[in-house]
Amino acid sequence: MKIERFEDAKAWQIARELTKLVYEVTSSGAFARDFRLKDQIRDAAGSVMHNIAEGFDAGSDAEFIRFLRYSRRSASEVQSQLYITLDQMYINADQFRLIYDKATEAKKLVNGFIGYLHRSHS
Repeated sequence: MKIERFEDAKAWQIARELTKLVYEVTSSGAFARDFRLKDQIRDAAGSVMHNIAEGFDAGSDAEFIRFLRYSRRSASEVQSQLYITLDQMYINADQFRLIYDKATEAKKLVNGFIGYLHRSHS
């Protein structure tokens, strides 16, 4: 399938799912009242999908790759912040694993996208 819009990219779709999961767990309980951490993890999750979208219209593959790398780093940031949320008992182990794995899936798809863009120039 040809990707004609950023919404067509599987990496963006998974990043959107990641963001939805993060928003769900940060919307209630003590997590909802920890404004700084809540905002940080939400921003990082949103950044995963936003950088894919922004890179899609960057104008060159090299620029797109740069944004994809930002996206990947944001997914790692979400994963790191998840440890804080687990340690603070804002989420349980199942929620941690679900979101952590979704971030891993997003990173793998972003890595695949980067590889594809690199190969298209070889």
